[in-house]
Amino acid sequence: MTTNPLPVVLTPEAASDEDVVGSNVSVVNQMYQALLNAEEIAPHALRSYFVDFYLTQVLDGGFAQYVFMTPDRVELDGYIREGLAAMGAGSHLELFNRTATFFDSLSEADKDAYLEGEDSADDRPDGVAAMEALDNEFEELLETEDVTGLNAAWLRSQDGLLVLDAPELAAHIAVLVAAIPDLAERQAEAERENTPEFEAIIRELCAVAGQELEKITMGDPNFEHNGEKVLAWHFTTNQGSFIMIEEDEEALMINPDTKDVIALIEFEDEDEFAIA
Repeated sequence: MTTNPLPVVLTPEAASDEDVVGSNVSVVNQMYQALLNAEEIAPHALRSYFVDFYLTQVLDGGFAQYVFMTPDRVELDGYIREGLAAMGAGSHLELFNRTATFFDSLSEADKDAYLEGEDSADDRPDGVAAMEALDNEFEELLETEDVTGLNAAWLRSQDGLLVLDAPELAAHIAVLVAAIPDLAERQAEAERENTPEFEAIIRELCAVAGQELEKITMGDPNFEHNGEKVLAWHFTTNQGSFIMIEEDEEALMINPDTKDVIALIEFEDEDEFAIA
């Protein structure tokens, strides 16, 4: 049984090669922002997207910047290889494979030296010099094999290509989002990731105290606590006004009038806290 592939989507204003590739990048970004994941976005759109990402990073700071911006390269390397092959950028694919293989073969010391880029020409390790030569080869190759032009032509040639204006694109993404089976969980996770740490702590303190947070009103960097000036976050709940103060290993919910501690949580590590 076959399924209909997800279509590549571009916008009407995409005219030049740069515009076409940029349009795909913008559409994919909007899809990611709408909480779609890679399995819910057209594979060819992602291949184009990551080829352009690779091109942008290497032009800005060599293969080192691509590595720095891509801590886990396994998935992205795959998209880039597939994209370069599909759009006919064979010479760039060969160079990418050669560069990635050589970089991965370097010692950790040579990798660090290349990524940091602080060695002078006189004391530069051979591996670093070889990587820099590959970076130069990349820029020279662009003169004879235009990745952006090939990328754009490939996008234009896609079967089932959709060209949608802004309202049509919003509606298209809405349909895809409506089909997400775990949308509520993704939305909750996105909210957690986007919640400032102080707000997450206040919400946890309110939960411990059995109260409902209504509003965080202000941060006061000059609040007097135990004879010192500290940062205190003022907030209101369904039971009144309180402040939150962070100490080295714990956070406190305090009644600002009586100074009573209403709730306390202890920090387990940099990202987690526990009820005391």
